[in-house]
Amino acid sequence: MTQNKVLLVGSGGREDAVARQLVKSGAAVYSAIKNRNPSIMSLSEEYLVCDETDFNSILDFALEKGVDLAFVGPDPVLETPLVENLRSSGIPVASPDRKAAMIETSKEFMRSLMTRYNIPGNIPSWVFTSARDLSSFLIKSGKQYAIKPIGLTGGKGVRVMGDQIGTTEEAIRYGTEIIGRDGKVLLEERSVGEEFSLQVFTDGTHVAPMPIVQDFKRAYENDTGPNTGGMGSISGPDGLPFIRKSTVEKALDILVKIVNALRNDGRPFTGILYGQFMETVNGPVVIEINSRFADPESMNVLSLMKTDICDIFFGIADQKLNRDAEFEKKATVLKYVVPRGYGTKPEGGMLTVERKLLPDNLRLYYAAVSGTLERVEMSTSRSLAMVGIADTIPEASDVVEDNLHIIKGNYFVRHDIGSRDMIEKKMANRIL
Repeated sequence: MTQNKVLLVGSGGREDAVARQLVKSGAAVYSAIKNRNPSIMSLSEEYLVCDETDFNSILDFALEKGVDLAFVGPDPVLETPLVENLRSSGIPVASPDRKAAMIETSKEFMRSLMTRYNIPGNIPSWVFTSARDLSSFLIKSGKQYAIKPIGLTGGKGVRVMGDQIGTTEEAIRYGTEIIGRDGKVLLEERSVGEEFSLQVFTDGTHVAPMPIVQDFKRAYENDTGPNTGGMGSISGPDGLPFIRKSTVEKALDILVKIVNALRNDGRPFTGILYGQFMETVNGPVVIEINSRFADPESMNVLSLMKTDICDIFFGIADQKLNRDAEFEKKATVLKYVVPRGYGTKPEGGMLTVERKLLPDNLRLYYAAVSGTLERVEMSTSRSLAMVGIADTIPEASDVVEDNLHIIKGNYFVRHDIGSRDMIEKKMANRIL
């Protein structure tokens, strides 16, 4: 049987996990990477080091290597014409084009789509282009809001009143700053509850769900400190014990409705769609919708994936995804190893990895790093993702904690993610 050649765009931990699944499925990986990720490089037949938004160079690379399929990891790449150009050159792509990816790249469009199609889970929202109007609204309202840039922020641009923002004056200043930079700002009514992520594979019609995951964006223990791209994430063997199954079913129905709405809107979505939801007393509400694998949540689910990912990707690209994906019934806990000062003033540095000591129930994914598999050079972003696999979430957390000694260097980890104390507190506060 001829080996499939797959172009993989992206060089983070998320793409490392995808690359491993592609190799497991028997594919030959041809990667386009921004940083010289040693794991992705070792898994690739050939690789191109370039800016990942340099769509012309990536297209030339794909054509030169004669790839049979392409998959795009990072969200900024989905704002470029890469997907359209690959498809027009005869290369199937298991990722959305720019029109479909607007569900993530424009939060204003996402809220508008949900409103126009009467999709449940929407949150009251307002767009302001005038600092004066914004200020007047906030002062008169007296309520708390999430203040968001319209476009991509890497998970770091959203600030919530009563959380990262203490006063109305601070909210006005931050919203005015966004208007000055982007021309507009989005305000959403603040919701309270437990957040979770639900990712699905879709060919624009059929939707195949993955296990739900919860991620932790705050830099420090007990969910304090600045927002980051994500410090870690957890998943259970049968959902998350503090999230109602009925909530997850409703969240999946919302994603199905969004897929249908995008198709009816003339922008069919093919790829990975994921919703960040919040469970409230009235059911799930949509915090945001994204047009690619989550980071870090993708590594939790891909570590458990049993189905051939090449089959899934070809089904997506050909709009013939007639199957669901299977996953091991295990718990996972991911903890990111990051540079000291990450989230404020990251220091970088070197890490040593004793790979020969890695146990079977631990996955180690390489993120924004270079160097070698054993001698890792950190950047100012997240470095290594350690994923423990066990029967329960606290046991999976212990797998990571028990093996941190494998990594030596000056780094920071949030030890509380997935701990027994954390899960007990969430169970005590869950909605019944």
